[in-house]
Amino acid sequence: MRCVIARYPFDLTKSEVEQSMGDLTPEPVTGVSVTIGQRIYPVLQVGEVITRQNRRDFTTLEMRRALTRLGFTCHDARPAGTAVATPPEGNPLGW
Repeated sequence: MRCVIARYPFDLTKSEVEQSMGDLTPEPVTGVSVTIGQRIYPVLQVGEVITRQNRRDFTTLEMRRALTRLGFTCHDARPAGTAVATPPEGNPLGW
């Protein structure tokens, strides 16, 4: 499938992306991520590998759009180190 990333056209297939990422260890996820096989990668890491461009040359939106069109599932992620607030038990107002 033809995808435009950082103003350059790329002919990518799902299997090529899976093969390219197969041996790489995922970096810590701090933003938008994508599931490839059984692993979750930051979309910018995937973009850097498959385009061979610096990750500053494209946006997460471009990569998310391209990966979604190829059939991958992308996820929004909260920044690392942030906690989700939970209400105390027994509080009728929820806080």
